[in-house]
Amino acid sequence: MNAITPPWYVLTGGPCAGKTTLVNELEKRGHNILPEAARLFFEEELALGLTIEQIRATDDWLFRIAERKYNMERAVPPEETFFFDRGVPDSVAYFRLNNEPIRQAFTEMLNASKYRAVFLLDLVDFQADEARTETPEQAREIHEAIRTAYTELGYDIISVPVLPVPERADFILSRL
Repeated sequence: MNAITPPWYVLTGGPCAGKTTLVNELEKRGHNILPEAARLFFEEELALGLTIEQIRATDDWLFRIAERKYNMERAVPPEETFFFDRGVPDSVAYFRLNNEPIRQAFTEMLNASKYRAVFLLDLVDFQADEARTETPEQAREIHEAIRTAYTELGYDIISVPVLPVPERADFILSRL
């Protein structure tokens, strides 16, 4: 990416890559972070009394998550260093895996989203929760689809090995 790319860094990977834990570690160290839009979306919808199945049965849930992520990023000052729990291109993988067409509006969001670096976190031991319903096999499939999406968009992926959380944070910070 070129010099006018904001100092924004994406931490991404399939479910159970340790993204949120790592983002929280970076925040504890005083860095600016942007939480995962999908998790916020699901938590809010579940709080309204919907089930995961009901949420995913709506026609536009994937687009709503992508749009929310994009809007969250647009609110970040472009001169400030930020670590993002996923980036807009993550949605490409989810659209493809769910056989959903990529809308023109999403393509425009995608083209407007630029990152200084993308860190793909190797998967850790799998743990399901109320918002994560994938199997370990699906998590690996999502992980590879995310890698493909960013690579196709021209990003050089920095792979982050499984390490204790503080060492993972040090690994990332040493590569900025």
